[in-house]
Amino acid sequence: MLKTKNIPITERIIFALDVDTKEEAAQWLDRLGEHVRFYKVGLQLFLGGWFPVVDLIRNRGHKVMVDLKFFDIPETVELAMRSLRKRNVDFITVHGNEAILEAANRTKNGSKILAVTLLTSFDEADLRDMGLTCDIQTFVLHRAQKALRLGCDGVISSGLEAAALRHELGDQFLIVTPGIRPGANTETNDDDQKRIATAYDAIRNGADHVVIGRPIRNAFDPVAVVESMQAEITRALLED
Repeated sequence: MLKTKNIPITERIIFALDVDTKEEAAQWLDRLGEHVRFYKVGLQLFLGGWFPVVDLIRNRGHKVMVDLKFFDIPETVELAMRSLRKRNVDFITVHGNEAILEAANRTKNGSKILAVTLLTSFDEADLRDMGLTCDIQTFVLHRAQKALRLGCDGVISSGLEAAALRHELGDQFLIVTPGIRPGANTETNDDDQKRIATAYDAIRNGADHVVIGRPIRNAFDPVAVVESMQAEITRALLED
C-alpha cells in the first residue's frame, strides 16, 4: 500500500525547525546533513526568518513544509498562497471551512495542500469545550472527507486516527502525522501534545510522513534519534 508511494527514508521524517532564527535553522541543516531531507517551517521560524529561511532549505536541496495553518477569510488565504508560488514549497498546511480550503486549492501552483483535521494538542475535552458532541475519530474523518472532496492532497492527523482514515478513504492521499514521540516516552508524555504515537505506530497505521521536533532537537545525539526512528519506520513499512 504505502510502499508504492516510493518515499525515500530520508524524507519520511519531517524535522520541525522550531527555532528563532535562520542561523539556528542553518545549524540544524548542517547537523542533520543527509540524514533528513524534509523540514518544517512553522510560525516561530517563519516570523523570525521569513522567506529566506524557506529559500535556505530549498537551496540545500531539501523539501520544505510551510506549516502556517492558514485560517482567514478566503481572499486573504488566496493572497497568502500566491506569495508562496515562487518558493517551490512542497507542503502547505491550511485550516478552516470549505471556502478557505477551496481558496487554497485554487492557488496551490504545484504545492500539496494539507488540511488540518484536529490539532494533536486537542483531546475529547477540547472538543466538548468547542461545543462538539462527536468523538475525535468521527470528527477527524469528517474533516478529512471534506478536505479530499475539495481537492486537498492530504491531511494533518495524529497517528491514532491514521488507520481509520486509510480504511475509510483509501491510499491516494497523504497523511502527515505530528505528535511523534519515542516509544519509551509515549506513556509518560509531559508536553502539550495529547494525541501522540511512535513513529512505528504512525507509519504502520497509514501515515506517509511523521513530523518530529523536540525528541530530536532536545537529544544528546540528534542523529542517533533520527536513525532510531528511521529504523522504526523501515520496520513498519516492511511488515505486511
